[in-house]
Amino acid sequence: MLLILVALTALVVISVYIFLQQPKFGKTPSGSRQARIEKSQNFKDGQFQNLNFTPDLAEGVSYFKVLKEFIFNKSKNAKPASALPSVHSDLLHLNPAQDILVWFGHSSYFMQIDGKTMLVDPVFSGSASPVKFTTRSFPGSDVYSVEDFPEIDFLFISHDHWDHLDFETVTKLKSKVKRIITGLGTGQHFETWGFDMAKVEEKDWNEAVDLGDGFTVNITQGRHFSGRGLSRNRAMWVSFVLRTPSKKMFLGGDSGYDTHFKSIGEKFGPFDLVLLECGQYNKNWKYIHMMPEEVVQAAEDLKAKKLMPVHWAKFELAQHAWDEPIIRVSAASKLRNIPLVTPMIGEVVNLDEDKIFSPWWEKVK
Repeated sequence: MLLILVALTALVVISVYIFLQQPKFGKTPSGSRQARIEKSQNFKDGQFQNLNFTPDLAEGVSYFKVLKEFIFNKSKNAKPASALPSVHSDLLHLNPAQDILVWFGHSSYFMQIDGKTMLVDPVFSGSASPVKFTTRSFPGSDVYSVEDFPEIDFLFISHDHWDHLDFETVTKLKSKVKRIITGLGTGQHFETWGFDMAKVEEKDWNEAVDLGDGFTVNITQGRHFSGRGLSRNRAMWVSFVLRTPSKKMFLGGDSGYDTHFKSIGEKFGPFDLVLLECGQYNKNWKYIHMMPEEVVQAAEDLKAKKLMPVHWAKFELAQHAWDEPIIRVSAASKLRNIPLVTPMIGEVVNLDEDKIFSPWWEKVK
C-alpha cells in the first residue's frame, strides 16, 4: 500500500511538472534580466514587493474559508442569465482623426488617440485560465478576434496574470504589434514566446518611456501580485500614465486601494480619463482588489475628470453578482459627482465628447 501511495504521489508530481512546461506558462526571469531585477529597490527577499504590507488574504481569513465560500456562498447571479449585448465595430477602417476607445469586457480595450493605435491587456481566447474549460468568458463578451484589429502601435500589459496576459491572443498579435510596454520581468514571457525583444520595453515603477511623436508613458504603482505558475512576484505589476499630444490618461492594472493613487494624482494629475478595475473583489482579499466604493475614491485621488470602470462583465473570478460592481460604482460616483464612461462591449466611445451612457446591464435578464 505504501509503495502504491508513493507511486501515485510521484505520478501526480511528474504530471504537474509536465503540465507546467507548456509554452503558455512562459518563464520566470533569469540571467541578465534577473540581475537587473535584483537591483530594483522594489525587489526584496526574492520577490517584488508592494509599497505597503499587502497580505494575500484579510486578517483572520484562511484559504480553506476562501475555498468554502467560493463554492457555497457564490451569488446565484455570478454569471449573466443571458448573452451580454455587444456591438461589433469596424476597427480596420476608423477615421484616423478621431480619438476613440473600444472596450471588450474585463480589462481589455483598444484606443486610437492622436493617430496612434493602442491595445491594453487583450484576452480574446475565451478563457482566463491555463485550463480552457474553466473560467470561460460570458456569452456575448467574445465578439472580437485578433483579425479585427489594425496594426497596433503600442501594446500595454499590466501584469502576467491569465486574465491580463493571454498567450493565445498575444502570440496571434505578434505580427501586428510594433511596440510592447510592460513591467520589469514580464519581458521574459515575450522572449520565451519568440517576440522581437527590440520591440519590448519592460520597466520598473517610476520609470518612463518616450514613445515618440509626443507620446510618453510613465510606469506607476499598483497593489497586487504576479505569477502564471507556482512562482509568484517574480515580475512587476504596473499601471500606466499615458500622455499623448492632446490627452492624459491613467491606465490602471489590478490593484487594491492604497496611497499610491493619491501620489500619482498629485504628481501627474488631473487626468482626462482614468480606467480602474472595479470587479472580482471580496472582503477576504480586500488588499489586492478594490471594493467598488474604493474605485471611486481612487478616481478622486487621481484627480479624474472621468472614470471608466473595467475588470468586469467577462469572467467569473469572485462570488459577487456579475453586475454588482457597476451598480455599486455607479451609485458611489453619483455621490462624488464623477462622470462615468460605461459603454457596451464593442461600442465606439468618442473621447472628445461628453456622453451619458445608458445602463445597458439592467436589460440583461
